[in-house]
Amino acid sequence: MYPFFVGGGWSGVWPRAPGRPPRTPLRVITILGIGTAQVALVCVWRLVTMVRRGTVFSHAAFRYVDGIIGAIVAAALVWFAVTAVNAPGQRDDPGVTLIMGGIGVAILGVALIVLVLRMLLAQAVARDVEAAQMQAELDEVI
Repeated sequence: MYPFFVGGGWSGVWPRAPGRPPRTPLRVITILGIGTAQVALVCVWRLVTMVRRGTVFSHAAFRYVDGIIGAIVAAALVWFAVTAVNAPGQRDDPGVTLIMGGIGVAILGVALIVLVLRMLLAQAVARDVEAAQMQAELDEVI
């Protein structure tokens, strides 16, 4: 089997073996998965930078925390897509598909934990603003 010329470029399309998942959806899913990992890493990097500067307890941090939550949810959706692409090849052993689905639910659980941490950050920012206002009032009295 040799690659053939399609639409002005070489396409390395070979027939796939029976029982194997199709390659193109897995390639697209892999690229999307790498994209979600990059978004999460950039957001964590920005949050660590804010921690080093001492500005993490501000409203600007929510943008990056929301980016992390979105990246985790997108990663879970990508994992569910991998599960769906892999499922037809697992008809004889559906336990693999169930385990993969459980892993996807666990990934969503991580997103839920980060959402709870976001709520704690919101409370900390509110307390920080309140403390700053009280300090300003105390400075006026003194």
